[in-house]
Amino acid sequence: MPAPQTQRYQEKREAILSAAALQFNQHGVKGATLAEIGASVGLVTNSVTYYYRKKEDLASACFLRSIEAFTAVAVASASEPTAEGRVHAYFRRLAELFAAVDSGDRPPLVLFNDMRALPSPQFEQVSDAYTAMFRRVRDLLKSTQTASLTRGDLNARAYGLLSTGHSMRTWIVRHETGEYGDVAARVSDIVVRGSAAPGSAWTGATPQERAWRFRVDADPTAEAFLRAASHMVNEHGYRGASVDKISAQLNVTKGSFYHHNDNKEDLVWACFERTFEIIRTALDYARRDFGTGWERACASTRALARLQLSEEGPLLRLGAISALADPAHRSEVARRMNRLTMRQTSVIVDGTIDGSVRPLDQTIAGHIGTGLISGAAGLRHWASGANEGNVADWYLRPMFMGLLCPPLPG
Repeated sequence: MPAPQTQRYQEKREAILSAAALQFNQHGVKGATLAEIGASVGLVTNSVTYYYRKKEDLASACFLRSIEAFTAVAVASASEPTAEGRVHAYFRRLAELFAAVDSGDRPPLVLFNDMRALPSPQFEQVSDAYTAMFRRVRDLLKSTQTASLTRGDLNARAYGLLSTGHSMRTWIVRHETGEYGDVAARVSDIVVRGSAAPGSAWTGATPQERAWRFRVDADPTAEAFLRAASHMVNEHGYRGASVDKISAQLNVTKGSFYHHNDNKEDLVWACFERTFEIIRTALDYARRDFGTGWERACASTRALARLQLSEEGPLLRLGAISALADPAHRSEVARRMNRLTMRQTSVIVDGTIDGSVRPLDQTIAGHIGTGLISGAAGLRHWASGANEGNVADWYLRPMFMGLLCPPLPG
C-alpha cells in the first residue's frame, strides 16, 4: 500500500473505511464487496485497491479502528480509583462514543460479529489487538474485591462486561442520542449492583433444572445440521459458513448435505427458527416450574447459557441477522427477536412487582439478559475451563448479583 502523503489521500482512505464499516455491518465481511463499498464513495473497484489491496485488508483495517476506539474507552476509564467507578466510567464513555458515531461527529464503527470470518494473516493481527483490548477491560475489574477470584472467574466476568458493552451498541439506537448517557448509567447500575432485591439469592441449579432438555424427540440428523450450521455461522459469518465447511463439521459429503437440506439459506432460516423455539421453551419451562420473577429469570437464563456450551448448542447468535439475504426473512427475524426480548423483559417486570427484583430499568435489564445468552457461546474463547457445568456461576451469577460480588465458597 502506498504511503499516505497528502491530506486528500487520508480523507479518501477514511471515507472508504467508513463506507466499508457500514457495508460489513449490513452484509457481513464475506457478503460485502469492494465494488459496493467503492460505489458508495464514488470510486471504482480498482481505485479502492489503491488504498487497500484486498477486501480482507480493508476489513482488517475496519476492525482495528473499532478496537482502537474501544481500547481508548477502557484506557480512559482506568483512571478511576475503584473498580466500581471504572465500570461506571466504561459504560459512560461507551455511550459517549456511540453518541458521537450516531450524530456523525465520529466515523462509523464496524461491529465485531464477523471478526472470525477473516482469513490468515489478517485474523491473527486483529485477534491480537482484540485480545489486548480484552485485557484492558479485564484490568478495570482488578481490586481487593476481585483479588480472590480465579483467573477463569475473572476472565468470565471481564467477558460479560465486554459483551454487555458490545450488545449495548446494537440496541441503544432505540433511544434518542441525547439519552445515551442516562441509558449507560442504568446499564452500569444493573451490571455493578445486580438485579436481586433484598431476600433474593443466587442458587445452584436443581437436578430438575439440569435435566431440562430441548426437543428430545427431534430428528437427530436434522438437529446435527442445525447445530453445525449455527456454529459455523457464529464463527465465520453466513458467507464464510460454506456448505463444504458445514459438511466437514459433520464429516459428511456435500451430496449428503443437499440430500437433507434444499439450500444453505433455508438451513440458516431453520437455525433461527430453532433458536427462537429454544428460547421460548426455556421461558415456558421457567414460568411453569418457578415462582418469582427473579427465580424465573435466573432459571431460564441459566438453562440457555448451559445449552450454549453443551452438546445441544449453540444457539444462532442474534447478530447473524445480516446472514439472511431475503428482506422478508430479516424483518421476520427482527420481529421475533423483539417479541422474545419483550417476554424476557416481562419476567423482570413480574419480579419488580412481586418484590424479588429491585427497582431498575426492566427494558434495559431484558436487553442485557438477551445479550448475555447470545454471548455465552463465545465464553470458551476467553475463559479457559468454561463449560456447561460452571457457565452459570462464572458468567451469569456476577451479572445477576453484581459484577464485583465475591466468589462462591469452595
